Amino acid sequence: MENLKNIQPIENFDWDALEKGESYGNVSKADLEKTYDETLNTVKDKEVVMGTVTAMNKREVVVNIGFKSDGVVPMSEFRYNPDLKVGDQVEVYIESQEDKKGQLILSHKKARASRSWERVNEALENDEIIKGYIKCRTKGGMIVDVFGIEAFLPGSQIDVKPIRDYDVFVGKTMEFKIVKINQEFKNVVVSHKALIEAELEQQKKDIISKLEKGQVLEGTVKNITSYGVFIDLGGVDGLIHITDLSWGRVSHPEEIVQLDQKINVVILDFDDEKKRIALGLKQLTPHPWDSLDPNLKVGDKVKGKVVVMADYGAFIEIAPGVEGLIHVSEMSWTQHLRSAQDFMKVGDEVEAVILTLDREERKMSLGIKQLKPDPWENIEERFPVGSRHTAKVRNFTNFGVFVEIEEGVDGLIHISDLSWTKKIKHPSEFTQIGADIDVQVLEIDKENRRLSLGHKQLEENPWDVFETIFTVGSIHEGTIVEMLDKGAVISLPYGVEGFATPKHLVKEDGSQAQVDEKLPFKVIEFNKEAKRIILSHSRVFEDEQKNAKKEAAAEKKAAKHNKKEENNVLTAPVEKTTLGDIEELAALKEKLSGK
Repeated sequence: MENLKNIQPIENFDWDALEKGESYGNVSKADLEKTYDETLNTVKDKEVVMGTVTAMNKREVVVNIGFKSDGVVPMSEFRYNPDLKVGDQVEVYIESQEDKKGQLILSHKKARASRSWERVNEALENDEIIKGYIKCRTKGGMIVDVFGIEAFLPGSQIDVKPIRDYDVFVGKTMEFKIVKINQEFKNVVVSHKALIEAELEQQKKDIISKLEKGQVLEGTVKNITSYGVFIDLGGVDGLIHITDLSWGRVSHPEEIVQLDQKINVVILDFDDEKKRIALGLKQLTPHPWDSLDPNLKVGDKVKGKVVVMADYGAFIEIAPGVEGLIHVSEMSWTQHLRSAQDFMKVGDEVEAVILTLDREERKMSLGIKQLKPDPWENIEERFPVGSRHTAKVRNFTNFGVFVEIEEGVDGLIHISDLSWTKKIKHPSEFTQIGADIDVQVLEIDKENRRLSLGHKQLEENPWDVFETIFTVGSIHEGTIVEMLDKGAVISLPYGVEGFATPKHLVKEDGSQAQVDEKLPFKVIEFNKEAKRIILSHSRVFEDEQKNAKKEAAAEKKAAKHNKKEENNVLTAPVEKTTLGDIEELAALKEKLSGK
């Protein structure tokens, strides 16, 4: 306290001037305020100002905006600009002039965002090259930070070459051009490729101006698709279609070339503007047909590999680029046209015979059935008329059964030659497809390659025996097996069938006979040639009744005749006796009534 007592004010200090605001020592207050204002910027919260980077480390950037204290901005807000250094001018947004610690709070991110929309529009108008930070991958491309706005960089706009690994670009800062802005949705699309294309455009013009059909150039495999290969000719792209890669069949272009491989190609064609360039690789080697063995001729045997299958046949490659077709009809002597896949598959090694050869058209047809003898050459010796064989049922028609005795030898069994006794409406009632059936050769048609066959001929004709059993008028027990509009089919003994019309199915009580009824039937017609037996149930009892009537009439007639003869002998005595009796009765009656 003693020390404080000793402190005294300056002797010549003008207290009155201070009160009036006229003097501050030797300098006026106004001058001091002016000096102060010139030294420190007057700033307001929530505004954007320019500042200078004064210091920086891994976490923070110190920015001087000419205020009483420096502000600090997180380094993460400058990720888009890895070249940032002390002394750079940056724009910052004043969050607060003083926080609780008296610290000036700045944001570079908000400063960028506040002017970002204005900046991107300016960049588009001025065709300006801007920097952006690639933040992450997204569907179809990348997300790029441009002036604090998230812009879209399509995968096709990263480079002139197709990009195979997008992830290597994440975290990079690159130069871009803004190519599209959607004002309504505030979407921005940027491109890096546009910068490179400008450089390549002149290079392209030089190459295109020198292009000629037939010219051989070196190129690099840029992309491989299922339909062909894209080749970079030095800024200009051309396409080798899959059919122009090799003279042989190619399943996928990867069999012939690899990515980034350098190859020589020949220019086949291009459009007027030379934007679409068709290239060829196989054209650099001679056509395989031209180097085909000149001694090869029709009838020669060749070996090859199945390269393509179709229902109608198979393409066989006998040398790279040289193919022949084996039609399905040339795969087997059989008449049944099956699918070619039943005989072979892709990759099979086959031997075949040349059937036709056209070197000019570069076409060849082959056959494999010719490696086996034609089964119809000696058909009469192997399958003579009357010979018996086992065949396989192949197909049905309404009139018969098609069978195959062996591969290439077909025959027809007519429906009437299936059975002696059964009335068959359709062959499926008698046999089934794929089943074995015993046959006898009836006739050979070599020209049409068809045999007439019979099945019933393997057994003796039972109708010779039936003729002696089912005589007209004979009665047999039968079962009705089927009812038709015109009558009924009746099963008779010995497996034979007969037929009865409705009027012959009336029973004795007047009712109609039904299916499965067992009744006696009388044969009223027997036709051996037509194999027909006509029956009647009604005739059985009708004929019995007629016979009974005839017998009764005959007996009556005989009795009448006998009675007449008796009457001639006994007439007189009978009459006398009768009259006497009457007289006696009359007298008795009178007597009784008198009483």
